[in-house]
Amino acid sequence: MSVEDRAEELASDLGVDKEEVKQDLENLVSYSVPMDEAVQSLRRKYGGGGGGEPESKDIADVTIEDSNVTVTARVLTAGKRSIRYQGEEHVITEGVLADASGTIDYTAWEEFGLSPGDTITAGNAGVREWDDQPELNLGESTTLVFEDDTLDVPYEIGGEIELAEAEPGDRGLTVEARVIEVETRTIDGRDGETEILSGVLADESARLPFTDWEPRPEIEEGTDLRFENVYVREFRGVPSINCSEFTTVSTLDRRIEVSDDAPRSPIGEAIARGGAFDVELVGTIVAVRDGSGLIQRCPECGRVIQKGQCRSHGEVDGEDDLRVKAILDDGTGTVTAILGTDLTREIYGGGIEAAREQAREAMDQEVVADSIREELVGREYAIRGSLSIDDYGANLDATEFAAVSETPTERARALFAEVGE
Repeated sequence: MSVEDRAEELASDLGVDKEEVKQDLENLVSYSVPMDEAVQSLRRKYGGGGGGEPESKDIADVTIEDSNVTVTARVLTAGKRSIRYQGEEHVITEGVLADASGTIDYTAWEEFGLSPGDTITAGNAGVREWDDQPELNLGESTTLVFEDDTLDVPYEIGGEIELAEAEPGDRGLTVEARVIEVETRTIDGRDGETEILSGVLADESARLPFTDWEPRPEIEEGTDLRFENVYVREFRGVPSINCSEFTTVSTLDRRIEVSDDAPRSPIGEAIARGGAFDVELVGTIVAVRDGSGLIQRCPECGRVIQKGQCRSHGEVDGEDDLRVKAILDDGTGTVTAILGTDLTREIYGGGIEAAREQAREAMDQEVVADSIREELVGREYAIRGSLSIDDYGANLDATEFAAVSETPTERARALFAEVGE
């Protein structure tokens, strides 16, 4: 619902001038106040109780057209984190509520003491749109009652998941995983230079990147840990596990079984999922794109330059490098597989100096890319890497690259075996 529509509805409820309400509402929204919080603030300002008691609804019936509702639900997850809101630090609780009809995300702006498993009735809960879906806002105008009778819901309580189930926007989750990679980095944070941990976690189902914003000494490479109260952000098109100051990390008394192989996926399915951090795609290379072979990079930022020009640093003396941008097609979809220096050297059969020599002899830098095309196009390969989707299409940053040795018959048998399981 637009500001105009909200203002008209609010003015009608309160019996005040629409233009005055609209101006106040636009001012609040311009300062990043959530719409439902802004509406409640104006109801208090103009002395309105809120246009009557909000309607009680099943979760499945809550829509983004609702302004305020009352729901009775079970708390599935309840994760805390600190955010900066209107210039001040604010601790919020967020997660998922459920009833028999469905689930809905929520954010509690007040400390209600929510815990997974609680059955609550939230009266006058605000509704806002988030990622095209309704989300409940529990604020100072919300009346929250903890019910004695437990509401039965067809969902797991507590938010314990495998890494493969993580999706951007998930909150209040628990994962058990092995730390595969970890490094300490210094970033330019909102309060200046900040030290964080980043790396890769793995379990039986997948591998995902992670960030610990409050570096913990127990997070070391090779350790098997339980992470409680984590949230998931999108990082380069794939889910990323994030640990906040409220995350609890403890050592497991068991070993996590981690596969050395990446899950194999049809290209079309991987693209439909929105990307993957670690995946193997198999297909035929149908083309090698321009910008492959012997290229030049900016010495400042590492971007590929064109005719000595960097988009960020202008005219520079480029540094030679090798790269392949190959179109991989399996009949279900296509991706651009990007191979860095080492993988390109293996395919080309020589390093940067060999490529320079070939280009000098031919007086044409493009001959290096032509040699690579002759080697790759029309052949079938298995490529492992991180798949990301953006406005320019699907890109696979390759970490492993190999010609397919198994025959189509062998792959079909393996597929039928998986289906049979």
